[in-house]
Formats: sequence, structure tokens, C-alpha cells
Amino acid sequence: MGKHLPTADPLLRLQASITARDDRLLGWLYDHGVLTTDQIAAALFPSLDFTQRRLRRLTALRALDRFRPNKADGGSHPYHYVLDQLGYDHVHAQRGLPRGRRDQARRRKHSLTNRPDLPHLLGGNQVFIDLAAHARTHPDGDLVRWEPASAYHEPGTLYREGANPNIILAGATGFPRPDGAGVWTEHERSVPFFLEYDTGGEHLQILIDKVIKYERLYRMSTWAWPVLFHVPSARREANLRHRLAAAPDLAMLLATTTAELRTALAASPAHQVWQLAGRAGRHRLIDLPYIDADHDDEYPTHDQPG
Repeated sequence: MGKHLPTADPLLRLQASITARDDRLLGWLYDHGVLTTDQIAAALFPSLDFTQRRLRRLTALRALDRFRPNKADGGSHPYHYVLDQLGYDHVHAQRGLPRGRRDQARRRKHSLTNRPDLPHLLGGNQVFIDLAAHARTHPDGDLVRWEPASAYHEPGTLYREGANPNIILAGATGFPRPDGAGVWTEHERSVPFFLEYDTGGEHLQILIDKVIKYERLYRMSTWAWPVLFHVPSARREANLRHRLAAAPDLAMLLATTTAELRTALAASPAHQVWQLAGRAGRHRLIDLPYIDADHDDEYPTHDQPG
């Protein structure tokens, strides 16, 4: 009798099929939880058909899993993709991390499918996806960093050398927990930013409380990144700016835009859609000012916005 060849390790089989684009997608899902078919297509692929074929293949390889939430008024949303267990194992191997729990993917999928603020998570992710999509068709631009909200949840994560040590002692409650953070580059310039994504469902005072926390961070540390408040409508933006006008000594760098405006102009977050608090006119993301020696040290080849 002939010898049977050993069954190939599923992870090795997956890794033999992975492209650089797949790597980026799996890393995003590891960090940011969930993306829809349309989001993945916009950011990474030349067409929806191409996207769907590749996602089916990655699902068959057990790198990805998916679910499809029902709409309240009937029908279903597009497929929502998350990591399957081999996807987790691949990312862990790529990042030099120990292999995760065997039920890691199942537990996280359950958490995401039952998450009451899933639309908020997807909306915040969409802002970064729109930047990545802009970069895909504009070679001069690049989303070189996209950090999840979870990167800032642990006490002390906002502490930097030279800052007030009370940032550590105060924990997470007295300081902001952004919905994400990123670095956008364009024509050899770069700008770091925090994102606050607003669905309009919270009382306006909640946004003001967030501003107060960013102001506290600004005054107690070396963080001086623009904080981008992405709100749904012009009315919401006007109400927020009216409340901010009552605090004329605001030192932090705050910029606002609206989903309404971006839709009307078919504009990405990289375009001229950001209005700085206390100033007229709108600016491109790359032109927003900031002061941050830590960022400049990390991106020394980039001429920084003034």
C-alpha cells in the first residue's frame, strides 16, 4: 500500500494563499472588529465583483467569517466580515504574538453581532475607510496609521514622558477615549489626528464633555493633535459650534465636518471639509495645524503643517 501524504496544516495552506492586500484586510479586522463588503471593496479592491470573489475564498479558507444583520424595516444589510479563527492565528503569527484562544473568533463574533452600538462602530470605521479609499485612487495620499478605540482604553495609555503624571493616576475616566486615531500623509506632509464619530443620538452635552476631556489632555500633556468631530448634519454642527463659542479660551485643536456636507460634495475626509473651532472657512485634513514633537520624530521626512 502507498503512503498517505499528511494533511496540510490549515494555517500553512492559508498563509500560502495570502496576498499583501489580504494581510492588510486581516490586520484591519483584527484591530477594528468588523467591516462590510462595501467598505472592503472601496478601500482595497478595483471592483465589487473582485471583492466578493476574494472574500468568498478567504471565508472558505477560514480566514474570515461573516454575518448579515436584519434591517428594522425588513430585508438585510450587506455582509459584515469578521476574522475566523485561522485569520486570528495568521495575524498573531505575522505580529509575533502567541497563538490566541481557540474560541477567540467565536467569542468576538458573538460580541459584535450582539453589540448595540454596531452602527457607531461601522460609522467610525467608515471615516478611515474613506481615507483609505481616497488613497487608493490618489497615489500622493496615504493612511499610514489607523488605531482603534481600544488602543486608548487602558489607564495610562495617553501618558508621555514629560507630561503631568496625574494622567496615569486619573485613569480612563478623566481623559478622552477617541473612536480612533490616525496619521494621514499627502505630498510628503503628515498630520496625526483623533476621531470622534457622532451619530446624533447622544445629547449635545455628551460631545461638550468629550471636548472638556481633550482640553484637559491638551493642557496636561504633549498631545496637541487635531480632534476631528464628524457629526451627521449641519444643524448638529452649528449647535456644537455655538456651545463651543461660549468657551473662548479653548486651547485644543478641534475641527468639525458633517456627513451631510460630505455627501453633498461627494467628498472624502481628506478634502476641504474641516472647519476649525473659532475660525471661518474649511480646510483639507493635511492642512490642519498641530504641535507634536513625538510625531515629528516618528515621521522626520515629512514637512509638517504650520
